[in-house]
Amino acid sequence: MKNKSLISAYIELTKPRILGLVLVTTTIGFFLGGKGISSFSKLIVTLVGAGLVCAGAAALNQYLERDADSKMHRTKNRPIPSGIIAPNNAMLFGIVLVLLGVLVLTACVNLLTAFLSLLTAFLYVLVYTPFKKISWLNTTIGAIPGAIPPMGGWAAASGELDLGAWILFLILFIWQHPHFYAIAWMFKEDYKKGGFKMLSVLDPDGKRMFTQIKFFAILMIPVSLLPTMIGMSGQIYFYGALVLSTGLFLVARTFLHSKTFLDAQKLLRATVMYLPILLFLIIFDVTF
Repeated sequence: MKNKSLISAYIELTKPRILGLVLVTTTIGFFLGGKGISSFSKLIVTLVGAGLVCAGAAALNQYLERDADSKMHRTKNRPIPSGIIAPNNAMLFGIVLVLLGVLVLTACVNLLTAFLSLLTAFLYVLVYTPFKKISWLNTTIGAIPGAIPPMGGWAAASGELDLGAWILFLILFIWQHPHFYAIAWMFKEDYKKGGFKMLSVLDPDGKRMFTQIKFFAILMIPVSLLPTMIGMSGQIYFYGALVLSTGLFLVARTFLHSKTFLDAQKLLRATVMYLPILLFLIIFDVTF
């Protein structure tokens, strides 16, 4: 039982939900960048390398935030603050995974993909993580590494980054704002205990944060239509994205009016549903 608990703790250290999202968006980028999947073996190697780097970055993030995590209700039971994994072991685990992932991508995929993956880890661990205690702009800073994975998949398939890759980046970059601002509102007291400079902590009435949500929710509508504008997708995706993005804005608007935990939770769920459906639409449209 002890070994099983330790194994589970190390798995938790990799933040499986974020890892899953990274693998999905990397696959989407690979598919679109290569206009289909010409080599499943190359895709698998790309996912292994990118997954290792992502998992390592997540472990290093928790190593750096271990003191803050111990003060917050939602994170106090994570592997490091709960004492299951020693901080130094978590740090070593993270470093080894990142280096191994970069090595796999460099040797088996290409240098551009390896660079993008390493850049993602660097921005997430050494820029975004400390910035959370410096400025409310941490959400926007954190959205950058969060939006790079599909570019890595694109680069793995095509060996370059063209306009389509940057549009995928932009879609994920914008999407993360209403997603994480909803979380910030739901757990603002926790973030305050942890010493994080979230906008929901610095601006308790939420006026500035709601302005940010409104701006990015509106911006999501035209940006989500860009794949069709550049010929990357067709009319099925266009109208599906228009309906989805408009629906997301309406959910966000309800939250902006009510400012309640329940509606913040609904916005969070809407963003969680929005992205996979949008990505499915573009794959469906391109395939059929």
